[in-house]
Amino acid sequence: MSRMLFVNLPIKNLDATKKFFSDLGFEFNATFSDDSCAAMVINESTSVMLLVEPKFRDFIEVDICDTSKAVEALLCISAESREEVDALVDKALAAGGSAWGKLQDEGFMYGRAFRDLDGHVWEVMWMDPTAVPA
Repeated sequence: MSRMLFVNLPIKNLDATKKFFSDLGFEFNATFSDDSCAAMVINESTSVMLLVEPKFRDFIEVDICDTSKAVEALLCISAESREEVDALVDKALAAGGSAWGKLQDEGFMYGRAFRDLDGHVWEVMWMDPTAVPA
């Protein structure tokens, strides 16, 4: 059996968040979306559930992380090339996201990162597995 992954993230503004990620080329599964959440499709086995904060609170017993003071996770998605890394991060910055961290260039691996509208950190990484040092 192939495992699926559902990442749940708290957000402040559903419409703004959907527009932000739509501008990056992501699509949403309407079956699992409503006026309190959007199911953003990464691939057939991975989705990110973007939940407005009151809905997110229904699932937790502690506070929501203040992303202006701490990082709750590093979300890393793959890219097909160095150029796709740059294109996706540049789109995120143009759509209102902010730059985060340093450019990573190890030759066989290349990555950049951004914060989305709610301060969640998204790394975009390309890697050539045939060139990984032994």
